[in-house]
Amino acid sequence: MKAAVSNDGHGPAIRAVDPWGSPREKARQLLNEEERARLAGLATIVQFRKGEEIYREGQRADAAFNIITGVVKAYKTAADNSKHITAFLFSSDVFGLSEGGWCANSIKAITPVTAYRLPVRALRSQFLNDPGLEFHVICKLIHDLRQTQHHAFILTRRHALSKISMFLQLLEYLQAVRGEQTTIIYLPMKRSDIAEYLGMSVEAVSRAFGDLTTRGIVKSRDRQHLEIVDRSTFDKMVGDTSISPAAGSTTQ
Repeated sequence: MKAAVSNDGHGPAIRAVDPWGSPREKARQLLNEEERARLAGLATIVQFRKGEEIYREGQRADAAFNIITGVVKAYKTAADNSKHITAFLFSSDVFGLSEGGWCANSIKAITPVTAYRLPVRALRSQFLNDPGLEFHVICKLIHDLRQTQHHAFILTRRHALSKISMFLQLLEYLQAVRGEQTTIIYLPMKRSDIAEYLGMSVEAVSRAFGDLTTRGIVKSRDRQHLEIVDRSTFDKMVGDTSISPAAGSTTQ
């Protein structure tokens, strides 16, 4: 990990509405530029390499992080050493706050990441003097909790195509919340990460992406960028209806 000296602020400019909820409504729960600037006064700016572990489950939580750029994954390790991804976190997301002072998940950068590092002790003092900021940070964490609930809902789906479609819909929605264009959906994570997140095999993930492409529902620019070209059929996939047995095989 190395320190940097640059600064950056982000204020969401919402461009689309998605079935996960209204991006305009959710944007109120994101930290605005002024709030991020107040947090930046407490912070150092740190950078992590792609694949670098930021902290490990069970480690003492002495700092929180607010992502400026990049994507990380949160995961838990089972007794058999298998890993289960619980969340993907993007720019403006906060992680590292934990009850009891211990990290509940492990966090790893899946792209190069730049973030504010906020010492917990300094953050706690700031909240005592700035209840408005504390409220908005809590709202941001509640927003993240809702994403966890969406994840749990995706896991209940039986069909691989439905799971992948709901995952793409969630990524599209999160791009809209961050004020990014949604014509192209960005997938910075590997297929193996998607498989761990959705409770599927890598082979089932690859087959599902292949089926969506073959059926003309999505068009891939490359492995990290795709476009939804048949919105009506895509929405049926999300709703888990009208899926043929051949293309809608169960998750393996």
